[in-house]
Amino acid sequence: MAEPAPKKPASENPASEGNDAQDSPSPRPDRSTWIAAGIVLALVLWMGSGFVFPAEEEEQVVRDAPVAPVAVSVRESQAAPVEQVFIAEGQALPARDTVLRAEMSGEIVALDVQRGDDITEGTVIARFDDEERAAARAQAQAELERAERELDQAETLLDRGTGTLDRVVNARTARAAAEAALVSARRAERHTAIRAGFDGRLDDLDIEAGEFVSAGETVGRLIDLDPLRVEIQVPQQVLRGIRPGMPAEVRFITGETAQGVIRFVGAAADPRTRTFPAEIAVDNPDSAIPAGISAQVRIPTEEIMAHFLSPATLALATDGRLVVKTVDDDDTVVEQAVSIVRAQSDGIHVSGLPESARVITIGQGFVNEGDRVTPHPDERTPPRPDEAPEIVTQAPEAEQDDAPALSPLDPDGPASDLFGADGAPIPSPGAE
Repeated sequence: MAEPAPKKPASENPASEGNDAQDSPSPRPDRSTWIAAGIVLALVLWMGSGFVFPAEEEEQVVRDAPVAPVAVSVRESQAAPVEQVFIAEGQALPARDTVLRAEMSGEIVALDVQRGDDITEGTVIARFDDEERAAARAQAQAELERAERELDQAETLLDRGTGTLDRVVNARTARAAAEAALVSARRAERHTAIRAGFDGRLDDLDIEAGEFVSAGETVGRLIDLDPLRVEIQVPQQVLRGIRPGMPAEVRFITGETAQGVIRFVGAAADPRTRTFPAEIAVDNPDSAIPAGISAQVRIPTEEIMAHFLSPATLALATDGRLVVKTVDDDDTVVEQAVSIVRAQSDGIHVSGLPESARVITIGQGFVNEGDRVTPHPDERTPPRPDEAPEIVTQAPEAEQDDAPALSPLDPDGPASDLFGADGAPIPSPGAE
């Protein structure tokens, strides 16, 4: 009898293992898991409570501390009439300038004057050999006398009835021809001398005694220096202010100064420069001022009310205008647009300010339009225009001055008393 097969252990049966796993209960969460979940939930609830119940915050108000007005130095300025002057560079020329020419051909036998002499109208300058011309004049005179006798005879015979009218006509024609020949001979005789056409100075003489010259040849130059004629060019912008008859001051490069009168203003402009020619007549009785030298002409045009200020008071506004900062009755800064009327070496004349103004002389760089300031009178000596000011036509050379320059930024300067009197530091440019 055969033995039964041995049974496999339960652990070796895969199916039984799977059934055992399904039949076993799942493990329960431990305590730490529940604690972690609770903490997370508490954090979520705490963070979300700010959106549901927002906290009331007190509004914080920032108050600006009051700014003390900036101390500035001011000076009372009063407008005064200023004469506007047009300045031009010109050249002195003679009133009359002519070239002397020989009117006939011949030999120069004598010179009655020398180069550089002052001569009057009609003065003989040089003489030709006049023997031939004198003989021609005598012959023409004799021919005229003969023609007159023949005419008398022809008219007498005609009156008696023995002559003819044709003979009378021919005699009259002969007499007219003789008269013309005598006039030509006399004119040729006058041309044997070269004479001055007007009062002036013989500036050049190119001939010598014994020299042969031809008709039309240049022999000298005669100029009239009284009055002198100063020529200038007037720009079209100021043409309306320049008129004939206006006075003008002329300063020559040699140092002489003379008063003149505008004699001519052109009506047509130079197409290249758009300027108009003008002439000023200057008396020169002794011919002391030579012709051809340079001259500066100053012509007063009109008067305008302006203030005389130091150039340091000028400033540029944000829009590029030239302004002067002033203080009104409420101690508020006002920027006044100005224009330069005249510039001198010691100051400038400006227009655009009221007749009386308080001009900021120290501290204008630290204040702007509308700022409140504490004005202090400027105790320094104000600039004053010269009685006979020199108008600056070019940039003047820097003048050496022993006094130090005044600046609000200099702690040792007078302006430091204005800005640092209470121990406060000097403000920097642009500070409010």
